[in-house]
Amino acid sequence: MVEMQPVMIDNVPFTAVTVKLPQTNLMAIYNERGYIMCGALDVGLLNEKLADRGIIAGRAVGVRTLDELLTAPLESVTFAAEARGITKGMIGRDALLKMV
Repeated sequence: MVEMQPVMIDNVPFTAVTVKLPQTNLMAIYNERGYIMCGALDVGLLNEKLADRGIIAGRAVGVRTLDELLTAPLESVTFAAEARGITKGMIGRDALLKMV
């Protein structure tokens, strides 16, 4: 099952997507510039094979809910995210606000 819902952070709109799979959930919160995602995100792939796309993204591991995704520190971020001031260890919520 796929669920989508709006998420407001400091009156800024984002969209959350949850894909419910057997034994796991894939979660992402995004806007038109970038996204944060659960541990399934392959930041190395984005930085190496897809670097020309300049994808702004961050990965949080060990999260099971959207609330946890918003409050967890990012384990890794893309080079394009770093260029926007998003850093490893920054919580998801703060990283999303840097994507505005």
